[in-house]
Amino acid sequence: MKLVEIYQCLCDETRLRILNLLLQGPLCVCHFQEVLREPQVKISKHLGYLKARGMVKGSREGNWMIYALPNGRARSRELVANLACLQECVAENALFKRDLARLARLDLACAPAAVVRGTGKACCC
Repeated sequence: MKLVEIYQCLCDETRLRILNLLLQGPLCVCHFQEVLREPQVKISKHLGYLKARGMVKGSREGNWMIYALPNGRARSRELVANLACLQECVAENALFKRDLARLARLDLACAPAAVVRGTGKACCC
């Protein structure tokens, strides 16, 4: 992944919010909708943008698309550094803190992402 591509992905607030949430673990599109309070079309568009550039990976679990950050060798040194910077920079930002608080309140034990996380069984959101 080229550094310019990373910065192109990071120049949108919604994509930054998505990446910040994915630092917590894999999530389904419906989780992003709930946390970000944005329509599915907008969330899917941004996830597609990030996926096309290798910033996230997607996998189908039944009817759901689960998104996660690339792991292992798929995470370039530049991506790791910029994700760490993102976490540090948004730590005191009210919007990003609110997103994480909303995510913490979701019941992820009974959700499509729980299958990927190994914490539960899939069900309809």
